[in-house]
Amino acid sequence: MEYPEIQQAYELINEGFNKKSMIIILAECHVEYEGRARSKLESGDRLILIKKDGTFTIHQELNLDPVNWQAPGCKNYVELTDKGELILNSKKTKPKEEIRVYLDEVYTATYYNCIDTKNLEIRGYEKHMVDLAWEKPDLLEKGFTPTRREYQTDNGFIDLMGKDKNNTLMILEFKSRKAGTNAVKQLKGYVDCFNESQEDLRAAIVAPDITDNAMELLDEYGMEFISMDPPLDLLKQKTSTLDSFF
Repeated sequence: MEYPEIQQAYELINEGFNKKSMIIILAECHVEYEGRARSKLESGDRLILIKKDGTFTIHQELNLDPVNWQAPGCKNYVELTDKGELILNSKKTKPKEEIRVYLDEVYTATYYNCIDTKNLEIRGYEKHMVDLAWEKPDLLEKGFTPTRREYQTDNGFIDLMGKDKNNTLMILEFKSRKAGTNAVKQLKGYVDCFNESQEDLRAAIVAPDITDNAMELLDEYGMEFISMDPPLDLLKQKTSTLDSFF
């Protein structure tokens, strides 16, 4: 509904709440918040998004993050006062917080009964690099055999351990982006845990690239760099076709 009267806007928004729908409102409004702090936002044009799980967000024209928001689980409702004020309320009990949005003029208001059952698939993290190295160890080095993942030491968890073709222990730290000196120091901490018990040892940073300073520090510590890009190919769901039944 575009440019609805106050009564029309109230009825439409209230209907959206009753149907547990996603509600989208573009309006001139001013906002008051009270809870762990207090805030007031003077009148301006904003986008208000209310989800059926209780999420309540108010967006200004610029910036990614909402200027005011409430997390899922809040009680949201709309009221029309005797003075003709149209107010959106979002209340949270623990801790006690409340946002009140005074809708001075509604430009558009709508609600949708959305259907979305899919989960976001993400690739390109360190975990996916380790997965790939475990499945295809020759990508790191011919003859490499992985033996342990997430091996715990006093200085943290080693991403991947294994043996090279000469049966020398290898300790590998993976980074999905350009590795810096902090990654080298992290790897050095793992190596220090083996110094007393393991003389024959190799250690390497596995990453798409490495800074010059980090490379110099690797050389100083007698450690290595292995170039590897994180896998970005998304996993494909297997689908059934008529051919699979014949």
